[in-house]
Amino acid sequence: MALDISGISASESKSGSLEWVAIAIGAIILIGAPFAVYPVFLMELLCMALFACSFNLLIGGGGLLSFGHAAFFGGGAYIAAETAKMYGFPFELAMLAGIATATFLGLIAGLIAIRRSGLIFAMVTLALAQAIYFLALRLPFTHSEDGIQAVPRGWLLGVVDLKNNMAMYYVCAGIFFLGYLLVRRVWKSPFGQVLRAIKDNQPRMISLGFPVDRYKLINFVLSAALAGVAGSLKAIALGLATLTDVDFSTSAAVVLMVLLGGLGTLMGPVVGAIITVSMDEYLAGIGVPVPVVIGIIFVFIILVFRRGIVGEFLYYLNRFQSRGRA
Repeated sequence: MALDISGISASESKSGSLEWVAIAIGAIILIGAPFAVYPVFLMELLCMALFACSFNLLIGGGGLLSFGHAAFFGGGAYIAAETAKMYGFPFELAMLAGIATATFLGLIAGLIAIRRSGLIFAMVTLALAQAIYFLALRLPFTHSEDGIQAVPRGWLLGVVDLKNNMAMYYVCAGIFFLGYLLVRRVWKSPFGQVLRAIKDNQPRMISLGFPVDRYKLINFVLSAALAGVAGSLKAIALGLATLTDVDFSTSAAVVLMVLLGGLGTLMGPVVGAIITVSMDEYLAGIGVPVPVVIGIIFVFIILVFRRGIVGEFLYYLNRFQSRGRA
């Protein structure tokens, strides 16, 4: 009996088309958003969304739960801020310095932690992140609790004045969009497929001859580098790098964003970041205890939408399409 794959091929083509339509709509929203919302708030939101995408690449693609991802975010932020303010680096070089620092930290942490798994891996990353936090608290150039403030934005390629909020916003939007497309490309590449196979059944992948630890290390370093992009961009766009950037609360917040939006989905971390950052911004302004409200919503989402908001939407969409094909 021949297997009819025409329906499957049509479904995959339709799904891919819908995804590109969603990306196009997202690009249009990015272009028009600063005309409706304060650009500086949008810059912070985009940086945190990119940070969430980097963490989703680690846990959603490789199944590695890190409790210390803020070390790469904050490490990149501190170095980018210091090089831009004290050494007069232009925007591009300050960003590269921050990204290189986060990548180096990711490589060191990965070499130490990658052979562990589960809770042990999470605890090792937490311990390493606490070491980075201690350095940020004690090193002279970080200014301890005061942080590095009044970081200059400089010029983009010596042409675009980034002191203009609209110009800085569109730079942040462009970097975020490219970072999102990079995560999507990794996710859909053979490398990403191997990572998900390792996540689902690591012993089987080892028996097939795949260098599992090498794949996980590359993924870990790539995730750290992308977190460094987000941290460096945040430090320059908002003009400061503080201890909060390397604190455990930031690592916990990015875990919440990914789980809230949908673990293992491309758009989920973005949706989770939008909800979390928006609540943090607007609820704090009216005196509402933000951690309590976020905690209640998080418990509700876990109990009702166990796949996250985007995950549940995609799950029911696939069920609807399956019934249509049947």
